[in-house]
Amino acid sequence: MTVTIERRGQLSPEEVRRVFRLVDAVTDTDGVRPLSEHVMLHLRYGGDEPGRNLLLHTDGELIGYAFLDTTDEVEGSSAELAVSPSHRHAALARELVETLVAETPDGRLRLWAHGRNAAASSLARELGFQRERVLWQMRRSLFAPLPAPEFPPGVTLRTFVVGADEDAWIGVNNRAFAAHPDQGHWTLEDLCQRENEPWFDPAGFFLAERDARLIGFHWTKVHGASGDQPSQRSGDHGHEPIGEVYVVGVDPDAQGQHLGPALTLVGLAHLRAKGLTQAMLYVDESNAAAIRVYTSLGFTRWDVDVSYRRG
Repeated sequence: MTVTIERRGQLSPEEVRRVFRLVDAVTDTDGVRPLSEHVMLHLRYGGDEPGRNLLLHTDGELIGYAFLDTTDEVEGSSAELAVSPSHRHAALARELVETLVAETPDGRLRLWAHGRNAAASSLARELGFQRERVLWQMRRSLFAPLPAPEFPPGVTLRTFVVGADEDAWIGVNNRAFAAHPDQGHWTLEDLCQRENEPWFDPAGFFLAERDARLIGFHWTKVHGASGDQPSQRSGDHGHEPIGEVYVVGVDPDAQGQHLGPALTLVGLAHLRAKGLTQAMLYVDESNAAAIRVYTSLGFTRWDVDVSYRRG
């Protein structure tokens, strides 16, 4: 068996299709998608610089893929990878990870593993990685009672208008998540990419305003809807559609008024009205305050994503 690793900047359309097929195969086997939304969007809308793509082949067949992001000079590079279920040999995954480390500018690397993955955890430890960050996936039944949302006086609610609300939303989002490693530095391009996704629905994107100024929002998402395209789905293999509390944010000037829980309840009611039976969300394990709020709203921990650090 001849194994090669090819380094790419921009991938060809056919290479992207092959990566999507690999991701689908891994998702079907493991029950969780091996790549985050960030990487999937990178692939779908160009797959070019500044990200680096590594393609692992054996005898001409794509059996592994890794994405390396070297743009964060403070925290260091980050990476995600997928290996074909029919080629789950530790040596192949090890070679891919060691190549990722070699490709980093300074040897520092944060490596994400999605879902409870004992093999990934074991390999990370063997290669000198330390567990650094944990994301909880929490879920709740939409059959369970939903309290009525209570908004502060003067707050009005409406839905997002494409072409009109982008700048205001980006401003509030980036202020609300200024210290967040993933959510706090969105650009107009980041938002427009998601507006072009098949799951995007402005009717499920709620904005709270006071005196005509945006002060909070709840953006919902539906995984596994009938409009999703093959090889572009969001980990929805093998189960009925599920709603997501995609992101809830409150402007720092309006915090402390229980806007977050009220907006969350509005979104959950919307997802239930669509006939969905379950809702999910992601939250940092270290964010105890957010976990307390979501627990009070009926969510419990379902799964975890783990980031490992080396260097």
